[in-house]
Amino acid sequence: MKDVSTLTFALQAFVTLMVILDPPGNAPIFLAVLGDRTAKEGRQLAVQAATISFLIIAGFALFGRFLLDYMDVSIGAMQAAGGLLLLMVSLNLLTGKEDNELTSGSKNVAMVPLATPLLAGPGAIVAVMIFAHQVKSVDMGVALAASVIAVHVFVALALMASTFILKLIGKAGVDLLARIAGLVLSGIAVQMLANAIHALA
Repeated sequence: MKDVSTLTFALQAFVTLMVILDPPGNAPIFLAVLGDRTAKEGRQLAVQAATISFLIIAGFALFGRFLLDYMDVSIGAMQAAGGLLLLMVSLNLLTGKEDNELTSGSKNVAMVPLATPLLAGPGAIVAVMIFAHQVKSVDMGVALAASVIAVHVFVALALMASTFILKLIGKAGVDLLARIAGLVLSGIAVQMLANAIHALA
């Protein structure tokens, strides 16, 4: 691998993770799973989701390879697990049951499905493990840490900003958004399963 400057390495990590975490793309899904929660609660969940995602990704950056090797778990298996989890969430959103725990406020959606597998999913975990493997100096390590932190600050701000849309679309809009988000999530889930099958084959 050709040596790159610390700044270039940091920018590569930032852009890669930003594209994978996709805050604008996840904003509609975030709004859908908020359900009856208030905008204030939504902003709190946005911060919680970004924080939990950061902790997961940072943990895998530091110990990911050791953990997966020790437990004999492949990346393909993680992709399959994430795909199945997302598929379950998407079916809940598509059915639109009134007693759905996901949107009723009885479940902390900041952890599942927001922090994982939507944000800290297999793609982000694999990417950060690859970047961590490329770290060859303290400066590069600091640059990677700064990039991961910056991405999650941006994610939190983007999700928090999206809560203002709740005032405009109302409950009917949220219900419609939930159906659309469920459809999109089901597609993402199937693609993750397809990638997992390809990786495990």
